[in-house]
Amino acid sequence: MLLDEPTNGLDVMSTRSVRDIIRRLRDEGRAVLFSSHVMPEVSALCDTIVVIAGGRVVASGTPDMLRAQAGRDDLEDAFVALVGSDTGDVA
Repeated sequence: MLLDEPTNGLDVMSTRSVRDIIRRLRDEGRAVLFSSHVMPEVSALCDTIVVIAGGRVVASGTPDMLRAQAGRDDLEDAFVALVGSDTGDVA
């Protein structure tokens, strides 16, 4: 399944339903690829994260691996450190 910002603009209950569906599909062993800028959602739902900036893969791994690689406790802070700038442009 390929999803682009699947919870963007949804109300709370619909967001929870979409997240439950993604979890269920993941737990069934199905491949779910989605794009999101909501880091708590990414951290909770993803086994592997690929960080893309400037059209290039700048990091990939589990949420814990990316936090460790960036030396940050928060995934959003790790993302910013990994892309190298607050604007998302690769430094």
